[in-house]
Amino acid sequence: MTATIDSTNQAPPLENHNRYRGHRVLREAVAREGAAWADEELAACGQALGSSHWIAQGDAANRYPPSLHMLDRFGERSDSFEFHPAWHACLHWLKQHGLAGAAWCDERAGAQVRRAALFQLFAEIECGSLCPTTMSHSAAPVLARTPALAEPWRRLLMAAEYDPRDLPAGDKSGLLVGMGMTERQGGSDVRSNTTRAEAAGGGWYRLEGHKWFFSVPMSDAHLVTAQAPGGLSCFFMPRFGPDGRRNGIRIIRAKDKLGDHANASAEVQFDAALALLVGEEGRGLATVLEMANHTRLDCANGSAGIMRGAFAEALHHARHRRAFGKALVDQPLMANVLADMALEVAGHVALCLRVAATVDRRADEGEAALGRLLTPLVKYWVCKRTPALVAEAMEVLGGNGYVEEGRMARPFRQSPLNSIWEGSGNVMCLDVLRALARAPRVTEALVAELERACGHNRTHDRDVTHIKNMLAAGPVECEARHFAERLALVMEASLLLRAGAGPLADTFTTSRSGSSSGRAFGTLPAGSDFAAILDHAGLEPA
Repeated sequence: MTATIDSTNQAPPLENHNRYRGHRVLREAVAREGAAWADEELAACGQALGSSHWIAQGDAANRYPPSLHMLDRFGERSDSFEFHPAWHACLHWLKQHGLAGAAWCDERAGAQVRRAALFQLFAEIECGSLCPTTMSHSAAPVLARTPALAEPWRRLLMAAEYDPRDLPAGDKSGLLVGMGMTERQGGSDVRSNTTRAEAAGGGWYRLEGHKWFFSVPMSDAHLVTAQAPGGLSCFFMPRFGPDGRRNGIRIIRAKDKLGDHANASAEVQFDAALALLVGEEGRGLATVLEMANHTRLDCANGSAGIMRGAFAEALHHARHRRAFGKALVDQPLMANVLADMALEVAGHVALCLRVAATVDRRADEGEAALGRLLTPLVKYWVCKRTPALVAEAMEVLGGNGYVEEGRMARPFRQSPLNSIWEGSGNVMCLDVLRALARAPRVTEALVAELERACGHNRTHDRDVTHIKNMLAAGPVECEARHFAERLALVMEASLLLRAGAGPLADTFTTSRSGSSSGRAFGTLPAGSDFAAILDHAGLEPA
């Protein structure tokens, strides 16, 4: 006798919906920050990325991780990784849509805001492929100031084409650039790097040393740091040397990571590897920090996308799952949890796109100053909050969320990464203090930004006064996290209030005022308009 499985009270898969059209907060932020012209394109991308096809692609890229091949069939070193076709499909989409270098060619106002929105939408699908995407994007403006790298490197890096072939750069139609900064003894302390660089003639340097984490080893080149005669310097190390042969980059092992399974990371040894100097000798840290301003913003964008994807799954499940006679979303305490999560996502999305707007407006002194402060701030706060929200979303799904096929295990494993990568939370908070201390114009720009929402909400007005008092007193190092958290929340409230987000903005402001970041989701006060908040959070019906 064949057993019958009763699927009653199971939510259908969340697929074939428009991730952008159903994301009202993102649409509002795109328009507010100057990229309304991209609305139709973003909607088309949102429809594609909400399809069952792209959900399957993201799953396959992680279910079948890259495999390392140390040797070829003749026993010669190949130092290569083999990727699943889904990985290549992801990179093709990202390059084609200008996220991996080509955005710098877009001179339209709001181009970086448009890119940030697309980055967030893709992060709901797959995050491993966003690693080479952000590194390539961040490398492009740095290479622009190095004439020797203009042809073919910068031209092909900014091309909207993906070419996975393992060939010298001149034989390809598009390029990717990775990074290799971290060494086993240093971590975030790049100054302690021990890799050595010596002049080899013709503008080339010969590097000897190691890198503990070498991101995306199959990139066409990597930006690396090494100690040159003039001090710590930044170098451009191609996968193939000037003679067309493989450069002296030896893979020691692949890193077995908690998440990010679609992406390859390796430990490598440099064996007389050839590289070109980027910038001046002894100025390597300044070059690295310039690139980090862009990769750090993408860490926040990626985390915002992860949170939005997890929240969408939780809200979809709660709308279809019934308990005790009604849908979960109609249960008062569950509605509180979901509304609180919606507020969290809304604040982060608004802040990410505001920081992206400072990149678009970097020619303005005030915007450039604000960007120097808000970049480490958004990286710290958004990335730090991601694991807590994804865990809460998993709990909404219960056992259905804890199993691998429940679409929560992968984002949960991915959720801590962006907080670790490109500088830990402590490094980010200290960078916030440095930005305030080194440029008085930053404080002026910040206060002006916060005061733009004054008069909309009494709680916000009081919080802005509190931040101004903290700035006047001068935050101290041991309280850097407390200051960064308070500042991020007040900044997010300011953006939502200025957007006219109604109950969502008001409830965000009052619930986050003076609150501890460690509070549980679902602690909004009685009387909060949960239904209005969830309606504003948006989710197009599947």
